[in-house]
Amino acid sequence: MPSDTVPEVLTPQQNDPSFDSIWDELQWRGLVHVSTDETALRAALEAGPLTYYCGFDPTAPSLHCGNLYQLLLMRRLQLAGHKPIGLVGGSTGLIGDPRPTAERTLNDRATVEEWVTRLRAQVSRFLSPDGENGLRMVNNLDWTAPLSAIDFLRDIGKYFRVNTMLRKDAVAARLNSDAGISYTEFSYQILQGLDYRELHRQYGCTLQTGGSDQWGNLTSGTELIRRTEGAVVHALGTPLITNSDGTKFGKSEGNAVWLDPEMTTPYAFYQFWLNTADADVIERLKAFTFLSRAEIERLEQAVADEPFRREAQRALAFAVTSLVHGEAATRAAIEAASALFGNGDLAALDAGTLRAAIAELPSVTLAPDVDVTRALVETGLVESLGKARRAVEEGGVSVNNQRVTDPTARIDADVLAGGVVVLRRGKKTLAGVTIG
Repeated sequence: MPSDTVPEVLTPQQNDPSFDSIWDELQWRGLVHVSTDETALRAALEAGPLTYYCGFDPTAPSLHCGNLYQLLLMRRLQLAGHKPIGLVGGSTGLIGDPRPTAERTLNDRATVEEWVTRLRAQVSRFLSPDGENGLRMVNNLDWTAPLSAIDFLRDIGKYFRVNTMLRKDAVAARLNSDAGISYTEFSYQILQGLDYRELHRQYGCTLQTGGSDQWGNLTSGTELIRRTEGAVVHALGTPLITNSDGTKFGKSEGNAVWLDPEMTTPYAFYQFWLNTADADVIERLKAFTFLSRAEIERLEQAVADEPFRREAQRALAFAVTSLVHGEAATRAAIEAASALFGNGDLAALDAGTLRAAIAELPSVTLAPDVDVTRALVETGLVESLGKARRAVEEGGVSVNNQRVTDPTARIDADVLAGGVVVLRRGKKTLAGVTIG
């Protein structure tokens, strides 16, 4: 269902001053699952600006919601005065981080290079380039490409113990499967360890962040730096995000929810967050928004007292969609949802927003001369022509929010922008038709 209210202003990007330290806020927001040394890391964060990094591999042309989790952690650290490095893996993207199930398909160099460019632009949107702690972007291909195989084995590989590498979760899972693991993917953790050492040497980087499923890769870097530089550096692993019902977070209709508007439209993106379950919404607000502790606690009470109002979900969807796609696109998505359900003017929506909204409905392409009765059957809103005629005659059918009482009325009488028509049976059952 659409929202019945729209927030008037965006929440500013700032850390919550009610916490004594950034570490306390990160813990309250559920962003800390594991770290190399909690006491030492807390002290380092409180002592003054440190340089930290997170890596993103170009295994797709866009980042997704799981990556947003890491980007917002980076942004919170930057707001606390620390210095971010965003790494896009031009070399590790050619290899592929081993998955627990099967070998990745290797992408060609031109594809990886294109995706590196796209991901660099996406990462840069979420972190400020300004000031002494402005974002620095790097590509690990810059320091791995010049390495010869002999140099790699002599200068890097000799510091890694095979028995330790075999204990990494993804590696162990693959060794116990029929698929096995190639030396290519087995070596991935060495490359990620090299990244951390290179950033430590060049920029004094002393913290790497990432998902806890990457913990073996994160600690490969801390160990390499300890062995070769004699220095102690840190790693922070965030928890894996799962839904309370056991389904995987970040999927909508089985597909990943991307940050690229061409791959997941702002409308679909907004609907994904709006459909968050009551059991998950408060944790999502903590991790994915800059709302204060006081405001989130107020919304938590609203979920308990009046869950049917879905105030927390609306706040979440508005905040995250605005962060990723901008306020204008977010309000357009809200207006489209309202209009679909008869609470707004469908004709006022632009073609792009309409197409995005229609894409989320059962949709068909029909000829211009099809009548409303046939359209109801073709879209699946009604099972038979007889039932369709009765539904129309009883006043339970609308075309573009206008009630239709003539079963022979053509659906192309009032086509919306982009050549689409919205059919509704009753109050909540919708379908889209593209006139072709």
